[in-house]
Amino acid sequence: MLAEVLIYVPSIANFRRNWLNDRIGAAQIAALVLDAAPAGAVPQPLSMSLLKQVGAVNVAVRSGGARRLLAASDMPPTVALNVDLREMSFWTMIRDSLATLLASEPRYIRVVGGGMGAVEFVEIVLDEAPLRAAMVGFSANILVVSLIISGITALLVYAALLRMIVRPVRRLTSNIVAFQQDPENAGRAIQPSGRSDEIGLAEKALAKMQTSLADELRHKKHLAALGLAVSKINHDLRNLLASAQLFSDRLGALSDPTAQRLAPRLIGALDRAIGFCQSTLAYGKAVERRPALQPVRLSSLVDETRDLLGLWEDAEGAEFENAVPGGLIVSADPEQLSRILLNLCRNALQAVQGQAGARIVVTARREPGRVEIDVSDNGPGVPAKAREHLFTAFSGSGRPGGTGLGLAIAAELAAAHEGSVELVPSAAGALFRVTLPDEAPGRRAGGR
Repeated sequence: MLAEVLIYVPSIANFRRNWLNDRIGAAQIAALVLDAAPAGAVPQPLSMSLLKQVGAVNVAVRSGGARRLLAASDMPPTVALNVDLREMSFWTMIRDSLATLLASEPRYIRVVGGGMGAVEFVEIVLDEAPLRAAMVGFSANILVVSLIISGITALLVYAALLRMIVRPVRRLTSNIVAFQQDPENAGRAIQPSGRSDEIGLAEKALAKMQTSLADELRHKKHLAALGLAVSKINHDLRNLLASAQLFSDRLGALSDPTAQRLAPRLIGALDRAIGFCQSTLAYGKAVERRPALQPVRLSSLVDETRDLLGLWEDAEGAEFENAVPGGLIVSADPEQLSRILLNLCRNALQAVQGQAGARIVVTARREPGRVEIDVSDNGPGVPAKAREHLFTAFSGSGRPGGTGLGLAIAAELAAAHEGSVELVPSAAGALFRVTLPDEAPGRRAGGR
């Protein structure tokens, strides 16, 4: 609309000027005829006919320094506006054009234009009504042309919007609706069109999100099925462990020194396993209880972990070194801390399994406000791909066939102690560090 106004206003002003120039030109030709005739030789009817053809009521010229009235009507009208085409500025043209269009009453205007030859200027007085009618007709033509151009432009814009925006958005919408009906089917994910604009970026983001969501839903469904299977297995496993506990009680009665040394630890391990199975069955999932903090001698707990892994001094598989200071006491839940160490040490043992000179070392130290426990091995280390989801179950295992549950459980138990488990960069193998608060809230007195 603004463009139409900017085009129309100068156009109507130029049309008015040209129309007046045409009348000045016609008046000068008539003036030449009247001026060439002898005085009184031009009859009054012919003079009025010439004025009518020009569209003027008066025609005057200036030549030789004198102004002469060549033709005039019987009753000269009152002039409402003087227009000098020789000195008219652009803004004056626009102002006078708008005044002509908006004039509410008939009026006469005096128009002065440049002459030809010896004629200095030509002056005419004419009725403004024909000029106004011509300007209205010109405006109507511009309006019709503008409407046609606007219609064509609107159709082109509509076609462009339909092709570039509406159809792609409809495609996005229909794909979202179709994907909603079967979100586990990654084949229903949208195929990006390859566009480089915002819609193309939206298609790529939607495709990535749909693929990720489908994978995640399949993963969750698999975990749900796995959880149901674990619950069933867990029920039977608890009964088997109870039977094993009865046999372990019989082992404690044997006089063999090795049996006397290992039987209490075996009974303790079975007790923890049965308790964990009961917790799993009670809640439908492995819900960890809040830690019951008490002072724990860390070196003794590491020895139990070594025995549970079967890595005593004369055993084969790997060399296990307990480098924890004998007097180091930590504030922790002994059962949960044992599970943390067992998971980390079992992972280390699996990493060095079958390797010559396999070695696992557990060290610990007290730092200001915390206790750090390091479990290291001389295996191949943790692959870069596994580090991205290292502590996520079923995603962070770096071993073929592994589930990643061990690290996930260890991290969860450490977090329950307001601590953490992290992979520390090392020159060779893998080094996992367990950090526990030295003084944790809710500490309960006791001993082990």
